[in-house]
Amino acid sequence: MKKSEFKDIFDSYFDSIRNYIYYRCADESIASDIAQDVFMRVWEKKDMIDTKNIKALLYKIATDMVISEYRKTSTRLDYAKDMVATGIENLSPQEILQFEELKTRYSSALNEMGEVQREAFLMSRNEELKYHEISDRLGISVKAVEKRITGALQFLKTKLL
Repeated sequence: MKKSEFKDIFDSYFDSIRNYIYYRCADESIASDIAQDVFMRVWEKKDMIDTKNIKALLYKIATDMVISEYRKTSTRLDYAKDMVATGIENLSPQEILQFEELKTRYSSALNEMGEVQREAFLMSRNEELKYHEISDRLGISVKAVEKRITGALQFLKTKLL
């Protein structure tokens, strides 16, 4: 797929894909973000995509990404509810102090960590990307991603324990 062909597809389908996502998630900014991600995924896989069925593919990718976003949001909300249920108000002042100290040490350890390890680790933990997604984004093998994240975890273990 050439740039001009991709641009035509983008111009033809972006608004309808964004509207489709909006009707599923009811949030305009999330719909725009996911729609952009849909086209990013198409661009990344441009050499493997058959443009004959592009409309169906776009809607399939959009549906999968909406479901994935829903699951991530649901997991975050469940975690937040658990945190509120156990709550900071139930923690002793000593536990609160220990928690704040651990946050500071964690932040410091991340700053000390090598950039390649930190980048892969944060993609995995903060962006919740799978190893193969990280390898695609960084242009390295999945094994290299595993090695970087394992190294990052070992580094954090030594710094925090």
